[in-house]
Amino acid sequence: MKKPKENSSILELANGAILERADYELQRIIDNIRDPNTRPDKKRSLVLTIDFLPNFERDNIRLNVTAKSKLEATNPIATQMYITENDNEELIAVELTQNIPGQTNVFGDIQEEPKFILLKGGA
Repeated sequence: MKKPKENSSILELANGAILERADYELQRIIDNIRDPNTRPDKKRSLVLTIDFLPNFERDNIRLNVTAKSKLEATNPIATQMYITENDNEELIAVELTQNIPGQTNVFGDIQEEPKFILLKGGA
């Protein structure tokens, strides 16, 4: 075997696919950090797992490489529901709104009708 001119990194194997996957996960982390719906002060991680699977003769090693990122979850969204019955005496959950439906707030926005969910079963 001819001696290579320079030493390579394990990240360059598979025609650079390992490095490409690491860069892909890095972009996901950067996007998550820049997302205003996540906490900016929480850590994110890029985990590169390389499994080495040698053959019985120990002269051939298969590598399985997985790149994954641990991202910050988006901030929780809060709302409230009120449980009641509709005109057909079916149990429903109605989202509480800040204003009475149809009412205009100080910014000129009109309160839409609240969302409701038909619930299965009864009390």
